[in-house]
Amino acid sequence: MGNARMRKLLRHPVAWVVLGAGAAGLAVALYLFQPWRLFTTVEVNEAPPVAAGAPGTPAPDRPGGSAAGPAGEAAGAPKTLATGTFVSHEHDTAGTAKVLELADGSRVLRIEDLDTSDGPDLRVWLSDQPVKEGQEGWFNLDDGEHLELGELKGNKGDANYAIPAGADLDDLRTVTIWCRRFSVSFGAAALA
Repeated sequence: MGNARMRKLLRHPVAWVVLGAGAAGLAVALYLFQPWRLFTTVEVNEAPPVAAGAPGTPAPDRPGGSAAGPAGEAAGAPKTLATGTFVSHEHDTAGTAKVLELADGSRVLRIEDLDTSDGPDLRVWLSDQPVKEGQEGWFNLDDGEHLELGELKGNKGDANYAIPAGADLDDLRTVTIWCRRFSVSFGAAALA
């Protein structure tokens, strides 16, 4: 009796419209949320940045040259301007962020030991908004001024992001892993 009723229902044109709308809705939801990305990992392990032609760095044509300065410290080593530790927002996030100044004066945001979820359309931002813990911090980092440094290179590991020369790091004191598709922070670090 149940099978006959189901066959009769499936022959009705409204049933096909409802099934078609449901399939289209499912396709859109899968595109937007990309739930499989909760189970994927993109690991990146970039070396710390070094300015090209920095004083004390070995020349490419002199492979045994030494870049060591006093006490074994690299003469062209980046200078740390600010650091911060990530707090979790929408997703568990851990790691550290550092703003480095290279010997040529350029600045780089270095994220080390990052461990967060993969997700759709993740970006690295600098923001002028404060880091807030818990759900209160999920949405505030796009309220004021923010500067996108690029796509998140990987949800695990170490990566470098160039900071434009004109960026005002006195105002932009927060780093966030920002999901642009859903306007939410996965995690953020206050730079001090």
